[in-house]
Amino acid sequence: MSIVKFFRVVLAAGILFAGLTQAARADIKTFTGDTSTGPTFHRPVESLLGLSAVGTNVRYDSFAFTVSQSGTYTFLTTGLFDTFQLLYENSFNPADSLTNAIGASDDLLGQTTSGFYGPLSAGVTYIFVSTGFENTDHGQYSVTIGGPGLITAVPEPATYLMLGLGLAGIALASRRKNRQV
Repeated sequence: MSIVKFFRVVLAAGILFAGLTQAARADIKTFTGDTSTGPTFHRPVESLLGLSAVGTNVRYDSFAFTVSQSGTYTFLTTGLFDTFQLLYENSFNPADSLTNAIGASDDLLGQTTSGFYGPLSAGVTYIFVSTGFENTDHGQYSVTIGGPGLITAVPEPATYLMLGLGLAGIALASRRKNRQV
């Protein structure tokens, strides 16, 4: 085998190995929040077949995220109250809490822990909603999400608005400074 052919084989093996290690990257993210002062909604039942009679006007908190790789992801919520978690695909409307719901969980390891697992698709925005079983169940919580791809929080529209206003302010200040010179 010539030296050139040898280096080509080594280079091809290196590229293949780099691709395999990149694809094997897994992620675990923990998000925290508080439902004590959050808005309220009428939550679904765990099977997502209807709305809960005891889950009327429960306080909730939500956050959006995406994943970089399709696969099975796990969700585990813990809190100092009877936790209940829901997962929505693309959007969450508290006035229509059954639409876009793809998963829900009540008690997993006792009343203060809920969890489930399921398939997620890369590039789709998911909304995780943490709430309580009844309207008296609320407080601080922690959600841990794990899976085969990178898990990235999606900023809320207000964050983009603040970023835009900040950039506009910098541009305006720069323009004023250039005029004075």
